[in-house]
Amino acid sequence: MSPKEQPKTNSIAQKIATLDKQIQWFYSDDFSLDQAKANYEAAINLAKDIETSLESLKNDIKILGHDFSK
Repeated sequence: MSPKEQPKTNSIAQKIATLDKQIQWFYSDDFSLDQAKANYEAAINLAKDIETSLESLKNDIKILGHDFSK
């Protein structure tokens, strides 16, 4: 999946599914060295976005847990 084909995703699950598809491209018959760098960079950026989303979710859970523990 090229970066241009990458769908706009909102949920963490959707982002992970998209990342999985990007990773599978490297093992597919469509793999080409010419496209590999762009796809790798897109996958890295998506992985960083997922990490940021998970960290934000973790912080939200901590805040909620703190508010309800009183």
